[in-house]
Amino acid sequence: MKGKFVTFEGCEGVGKSRQIKLLCEYMDKNGISYYITREPGGSEISEQIRNVILDGKNSAMTDECEALLYAAARAQLLTEVIEPRLSSGELVFCDRYIDSSLAYQGYARGLGEEFVSAINSFAIKNFTPDCTVFLKLSPEAAFKRKGGVDTSDRVELSGMDFHNRVYEGYLRLAEKHADRFCVIDASGTKEETHQKIVAALKERGII
Repeated sequence: MKGKFVTFEGCEGVGKSRQIKLLCEYMDKNGISYYITREPGGSEISEQIRNVILDGKNSAMTDECEALLYAAARAQLLTEVIEPRLSSGELVFCDRYIDSSLAYQGYARGLGEEFVSAINSFAIKNFTPDCTVFLKLSPEAAFKRKGGVDTSDRVELSGMDFHNRVYEGYLRLAEKHADRFCVIDASGTKEETHQKIVAALKERGII
């Protein structure tokens, strides 16, 4: 029996981590079993790759190298963690997945959706999310709420033009994959956003 696979997407500072934490608290309170992981990371090897990708000292990293490293971390996480749990019927939440690569490397870095999809075809196999929760908030609003850019994070240091392209990429993906994307207006309070996420997952039959 295949479990349910839910991914969470959004620009830097949009509040994904906070919303995932609130959702996990809701799941625990209501006795609903789940497993939570993240990208890049989620396994020992993938976490090591994450450190390389995000290290602000690696400013010379090429866009192609970055995209391939994300795909490598994803392949390890899927094989080691996500695939076994879904195959056993578990509900899996993942903070970022393939849509992050499409938005960040495909659209914002300019590598193109075809290139990113091709290198990730080995990484994700047939494991497409049942639902992708996209927290919709502009980069300007997200960074303002976050309190600015994390100067130790190489991706956050990519500049506002880059982050605006990421946002535009997400909007295109949400339109293209409307059957899978749950677009959540994240401009309100954290409690309001949380309630929207719970309602959307209930409507989809996830919880």
